[in-house]
Amino acid sequence: MCKEKIDFNEVIDRKNTNSIKYDFAVRRGKPENLLPLWVADMDFKVSEKVLNALHERVGHGIFGYSEVQDDYFEAIRDWMEKKHHWNVESRWLVKTPGVVFALAMAVQAFTDPGDGVMIQQPVYYPFSEVIEDNDRVIVDNTLYLGGDGRYHIDFEDFERKAETFHVKLFLLCNPHNPVGRVWSREELEKLGEICIRRDILVVSDEIHQDFVFKGKHLVFASLSEELKNRTITCTSPSKTFNLAGLQISNILIANQKLRRRFRRQVAAAGYSQLNTLGLTACEAAYRHGEEWHDQLMVYLRANISYVREFIKEKIPGVKLIEPEGTYLVWLDFRELGLTEEEREDLIIKKAGLWLDSGAMFGTVGEGFERINIACPRSILEQALGNLEKAINAL
Repeated sequence: MCKEKIDFNEVIDRKNTNSIKYDFAVRRGKPENLLPLWVADMDFKVSEKVLNALHERVGHGIFGYSEVQDDYFEAIRDWMEKKHHWNVESRWLVKTPGVVFALAMAVQAFTDPGDGVMIQQPVYYPFSEVIEDNDRVIVDNTLYLGGDGRYHIDFEDFERKAETFHVKLFLLCNPHNPVGRVWSREELEKLGEICIRRDILVVSDEIHQDFVFKGKHLVFASLSEELKNRTITCTSPSKTFNLAGLQISNILIANQKLRRRFRRQVAAAGYSQLNTLGLTACEAAYRHGEEWHDQLMVYLRANISYVREFIKEKIPGVKLIEPEGTYLVWLDFRELGLTEEEREDLIIKKAGLWLDSGAMFGTVGEGFERINIACPRSILEQALGNLEKAINAL
């Protein structure tokens, strides 16, 4: 069988394509020529197998309301079983246009205004938004950076706050964005024990499950029968195969009662059938995209190695938090002693970069920056070179 030809070094011009990376720069008053390494999509063309499936579907010429056949679920099931050793059933599946939408639906379905919802900052900022925007209360079990250079969970704090604030729902990020942790079995089981003891439902965002560089991704719901029945597992091909714009996520809920409540909330939001092309791309990606993904992982590992060595040799004032998972790298700028405003000036005006300020992920993220390394090496070289010059000029 002929291997798919993939060139991850190809630089693709995304300007004037309604790309959020460039459109947002104009809207937010940022210079248009910034190197955008912030939003979590990739600067790589999707697999030819996905493109071929989309071309065939477009060629059909009918774009009415669509539903999926058995083949769609079978592609998801086979991927989850092969890659994550989790056997899922078709009746568990609820399709949504995105994981953030699913988070919001879960908050509305399983909590009431004024209820506390647990998160672990620094964490993907929409976690906070879907809680506050729905008039719930953020309960933060803050992660702490240990002497080993890794982030850890304060389990005593988790249980204490769960009891104090009568937490009903916990939004877990697994693997964790932005700190790059791939949680171990021991860590996840400890969290699970507390959630069972305190009767807390868990929404596990596992959208980065296919990007693991160290350790092994464990599906939270797979750890025990009890956890399976109190967990809403959020998955999507959008990160794995760069399909975010096609708006398709697969939410897996084994517990029938929880699944019905979640479905009712989705229906109450006025949402029903998903994007036809998103469904097509999802099935094709999970069925035929493994070779593309394997080669992508090799490229991303090399990019991480490049970032690691560059920072160590040329920007010693910045520390890399070693990524165990995701293609989003967490950088510690605190040693430079800059204020938030000074660091923003350094990165945007002097280095010409657009990264994600750590403060977006909670106050504990102040002094950090998140950089997306899922781009051609030449872009990464330019970005880090710009950053080195800007820091040396301080």
